[in-house]
Amino acid sequence: MVNALSADPKKTATLADNVSNGPNGGVAYFKEVQQRLKTFVDSGQLGPFANAYWGHPAYKLPPEANLMAAAHYIEALRLQAKTARMHAVFGAKNPHLQSLAVGGVTCVADLTPDRIAEFLYLWKETQDFVKNVYVPDILAVAPFYKDWGAIGGTTNFLAWGDLPETAKEPESLFLPRGVIMNRDIKGVKMANPEQVTEHVTRSWYKGTDARHPYNGETNPIEGDPKYDTTDKYSWIKAPRYDEEPCEVGPLARVLVAYGYGKKEIADLVNSTLQKLDLPATALFRSGDRGHRGCHGALDHGAGRQPEKRKQQDLHLLDHAQDGQGMRSQRCGQGLSGPLGGDRGRQDQELPVRGPLNLEPGAALREGKTGSCRGIAHRDPGGGSEKPLGDHPDRAFLRPMHCLRRACH
Repeated sequence: MVNALSADPKKTATLADNVSNGPNGGVAYFKEVQQRLKTFVDSGQLGPFANAYWGHPAYKLPPEANLMAAAHYIEALRLQAKTARMHAVFGAKNPHLQSLAVGGVTCVADLTPDRIAEFLYLWKETQDFVKNVYVPDILAVAPFYKDWGAIGGTTNFLAWGDLPETAKEPESLFLPRGVIMNRDIKGVKMANPEQVTEHVTRSWYKGTDARHPYNGETNPIEGDPKYDTTDKYSWIKAPRYDEEPCEVGPLARVLVAYGYGKKEIADLVNSTLQKLDLPATALFRSGDRGHRGCHGALDHGAGRQPEKRKQQDLHLLDHAQDGQGMRSQRCGQGLSGPLGGDRGRQDQELPVRGPLNLEPGAALREGKTGSCRGIAHRDPGGGSEKPLGDHPDRAFLRPMHCLRRACH
């Protein structure tokens, strides 16, 4: 960010014209952004940008690229607030919208023509930004850090899948369900929720046994733990798949789909690798920004046919006009099914962070939920720490940087 203050706005405008097709640009625009950045830096209150590694040789972007990226970052922040409204239009809030409630949500009263039109407008605006600004910026920045394709990366990848195209799941999921172990992409296989366990050996809870979430217990150790980190160091349980930690989120979703040979995703991944002249091993790289770009492009229509996505949304309107109640069938599936008795589960992808198992546990008793636990597959020792393990500069392993990545 500080480096952007020495950029030439004219050269930046030329660079932006060659890189992206965004709605904003020109010398005057980048001069204004540069002045705003200078005011921000001069204030001395850098917020999330404080305690960074300014001037470190690992930062390779020229000033003009930094100014362009900073300008687009500010645009993305504005758009992010608007995109979050896509959840709120139907779910009333973002994050933690009501679709995570056990048993599903009836929302037919919210499916009005005005709300659906607002949703489609926000979706189209987000789609245009991802296609014309976000993805081109990734492709412009990546060549400066191609060597990072050989740094870090995790071993196992898990995705429960998302974007169902019919009521039949998991077969109809556009982003398929699967697990990749030991980086064997061709060996991708269907993920089995019964293989999920929670470990508390390193957490401030009683017991040491790994348990399936249905049999899970949350019993804090008695007394003051004094936060002794010799053996136990967290209130977070450690979820495992087949006793192994897994990376989740956009990286895992793209890799699983790529492993299955999903055409829309395979075409995007292969064309990106070709443009950047990178080997397939770079897919396991430290960080997942490129995969977020591919995922964003797919989710907002660059990979899926935009008209097909639009028709799916308009289908909701048809149901609402016909007076048909809309109930989420994904929440609490199997409450009286093959899992037995009163138990059920929901396996889904969170919007950003990755897989979640929502386990009703000892669930329905006389029509009421007896217990419920959510298992988010992110934990220390897994996908958050491993990508930094073989970083050549130990300064990047300082606690603040690990925290930044874990909360990213």
